[in-house]
Amino acid sequence: MKNRIITLGAMAAILTLAPSYSVASTPDESKAVTATTNIPEAQYPKVDAEGRAYFRIHAPEAKDVKIDICSKKYDMIRDDEGNWSCVTDPLVVGFHYYFALVDGVSVIDPSSEAFYGCGRMAGGIEIPESADEAAYYTFNKDVPHGQVRECRYYSDLEKGERRCFVYTPAEYETNPEKRYPVLYLQHGMGEDERGWHQQGHMADIMDNQIAAGTCVPMIVVMDNGNCDYIFGARPGETHQDFGASFTPIMINELIPFIDGNFRTLTDRDNRAMAGLSWGGHETFQTTLYNLDKFSHIGSFSGALFFLMGGLDKAYDGVFNNAEDFNGKVHTLFLGMGSEEGFGSDKICQALDAAGINNVYYESPGTHHEWLTWRRCFNQFLPLIFKQDQK
Repeated sequence: MKNRIITLGAMAAILTLAPSYSVASTPDESKAVTATTNIPEAQYPKVDAEGRAYFRIHAPEAKDVKIDICSKKYDMIRDDEGNWSCVTDPLVVGFHYYFALVDGVSVIDPSSEAFYGCGRMAGGIEIPESADEAAYYTFNKDVPHGQVRECRYYSDLEKGERRCFVYTPAEYETNPEKRYPVLYLQHGMGEDERGWHQQGHMADIMDNQIAAGTCVPMIVVMDNGNCDYIFGARPGETHQDFGASFTPIMINELIPFIDGNFRTLTDRDNRAMAGLSWGGHETFQTTLYNLDKFSHIGSFSGALFFLMGGLDKAYDGVFNNAEDFNGKVHTLFLGMGSEEGFGSDKICQALDAAGINNVYYESPGTHHEWLTWRRCFNQFLPLIFKQDQK
């Protein structure tokens, strides 16, 4: 598999995704529509065609209210009835966490659905792409739909209950003799096992690709990566410690639980792992030390630092024998947004120089955010489990 860069329309797409503030028209709330991420019947927030978000919060006793979104705080203005309002600059398309600051206290906008991110429950708003651009992660009534199940199991390692979400394709219920490959899909720092299903639209992406025949039907498992808080919250914890307890749980408890409760193909050729941000770090830590169990690997904006010590020393020298590595690993995928500078491109260049087969993808105009990761997931799926299925 040769290294390649996919650009999704290159400069034209970048211009679409990054609004030009200098030519933006005057805000006109009458042309804005209710955000898809609102709770039922909530009229605010609203979003206009240029990506501005309009917020309104009823807080008659408050003295100062702000909206904190996309690294900027917007002052809200109070009317005579105690409604506080503001409009943002044009925002980049995609999903954004946000908070309301009410007299200095950071809270969730009561009009927003709650999403787990930033190490806490947060408000969220989707700045929509065009229907064509968003089609791959949009619910399509004309295709068969799989199921996402909430599963619980006991961890002897943690001495407690754990939870994972498991996607099964639509045909899983109607084809009871068939067994399926499994993708273990991880969230990032400060998020949890809900993220890929809720913020990532994983099931819609899976349903649409399976229906189009661009990926094989598979089971997708989303577990808590033990990095669901912000690094530094536990005194004395090092980067090496952060989330490291997940790998033994996955190898010794999660995989046996999934194989024991679902119709899986249990050989390494039919097992993949991928993750975003710190989940990408966990993916490399888990798979590259356990290549007897995995043959497909994906990192989306992965928090990867191994080049600092030299490629030859990374993961006990796993990249030193390109022929052996390429024979074992059917897919090695690294992706990131063009605006985030996470270094995945440099890692792929080093892997190329070492003769390691890999695929590089760059999402145009996006940062360290869910739209980048949806796109990475969408590009990763067609690459995996393409060998003959049992």
